[in-house]
Amino acid sequence: MAYRRTFWVDHVTDQNGEVLQYGTLMDQEHFNNLEEGLSDAGLALALTQFKQAQDGYQFEDEVHIVDLAMDNLPWPFNNKQTTVALKNLRENVNYGVEVNVISYSGGRLGNITVMGRALNGFKLVHDGSATNVKVGIRVSGGMTGPVY
Repeated sequence: MAYRRTFWVDHVTDQNGEVLQYGTLMDQEHFNNLEEGLSDAGLALALTQFKQAQDGYQFEDEVHIVDLAMDNLPWPFNNKQTTVALKNLRENVNYGVEVNVISYSGGRLGNITVMGRALNGFKLVHDGSATNVKVGIRVSGGMTGPVY
């Protein structure tokens, strides 16, 4: 519910005590409306401060082209981990990794799994029978440090 501003009016009497103007009531409705407005203003301030803090970080995505390493073992034993190093150190591991297959050959594609996330990189595992797999990776999020 939006805040409804109250225009307060003084209670005015003449020298004989007769009311010339009734003042705004000091009741539950008016005071709760005031409390709601203060609460909303505090929340708006907190959101503004959070946005300013977020604006101080870099959010650009990283793009990598990676050939997934394969062992010389036959399928299903060729699930070697390929390490992908990040260009920018992240402040947390809550970054997104989007993997798109560019090409593959020499068998079936299978699944590509992201694992072992760290601040400076992660690992990819391919469990299919394909001997050559080339993927494009986009890494986003995780905040890469304040802009100075």
